[in-house]
Amino acid sequence: MEQDDARQVAEQVRTGFGLRLSTMERVTSGADQHARLWLAQAADGCRYAVKLSGGGTPAGLDVTAYLAGQGVPGIAAPLRSVGGRLSIDHDGRRLSVVPWVSDQRALDGPMTDAHWRAYGEVLAAVHAVPVTEELSRLLPTGGAAYPSIVTATRAVAERLRDPDPGDLADPLVADLVVVWSAVADRLRFLIREVERRAAEQRDRPGSHVVCHGDPHLGNLLLGADGQVWLIDWDDAVLAPPECDLMFVLGGVLAFAPITPDQQRAVLAGYGTTEVDRARLAWFLAVRALDDLSDWTRQALDLDAEAADRSRAARIVRGLVSPVGLVSLADTALRDLDRQR
Repeated sequence: MEQDDARQVAEQVRTGFGLRLSTMERVTSGADQHARLWLAQAADGCRYAVKLSGGGTPAGLDVTAYLAGQGVPGIAAPLRSVGGRLSIDHDGRRLSVVPWVSDQRALDGPMTDAHWRAYGEVLAAVHAVPVTEELSRLLPTGGAAYPSIVTATRAVAERLRDPDPGDLADPLVADLVVVWSAVADRLRFLIREVERRAAEQRDRPGSHVVCHGDPHLGNLLLGADGQVWLIDWDDAVLAPPECDLMFVLGGVLAFAPITPDQQRAVLAGYGTTEVDRARLAWFLAVRALDDLSDWTRQALDLDAEAADRSRAARIVRGLVSPVGLVSLADTALRDLDRQR
């Protein structure tokens, strides 16, 4: 079945993009359950990322094409189809082709000081591009989905607070009941603060810039001489810079925390900026609730593969660990209260 799917996609790349592929290798390192990615090689030896996307915003390809056209470093411009489009439809999903720029993920390291600085330079260049009328129309607002995120978090909390007796026979379900019970007070605090501060975020002045929306190290590729590429723009948004900077200053991946020295290197590349700590804490909290509820739902899916459920449960445990995003968001919000 997998080979049949790859052949169908390769044929559509040939007819839709005029590109003949000689090989297609499935890439499974990503966390996006709505996407499928292949490393493809053309007859001339050039390599491409062939992607089927079902989630996020379809504007991600428009954003990368625009950024590359503006000369932003570290952006791989997507190929255009024979009809001039950036993607074509494949069974209701977006099929796109982008040059394969590097095999080395930042998560796998090692990142040099030059890489960390370049990471900041790319973010700064992205945030500095003019926001066109088209981008304002295409891109959602960062954090605008917080009501649905809060609703989803409450729904998962209710399910684990009063689980079906039959579900408790499953070890992962039983474990997650304990995990969520241990952080119940923190989650109520995060939900309350996200809702309470939402109007404040809307009303306070602040520039809305193009943001990647998910610029963690898993979406950063490394090259020689400190070069980096920022990939996977499916979650691009218009938001204050803190929406992206929280991945550096707040820390999002529990298994890959950014050290103070690394933060300083990123900020040296980013340049002068006045970070709004209240806004940073709010984005951290929204992301914490989103990640926790989403990964927990995946771990609770009794019809999913055991390996996928176990991976999701490990991520949940990381999120609520002392260095996890739930803990970091909780601390950031409480620090704001103490500073009043």
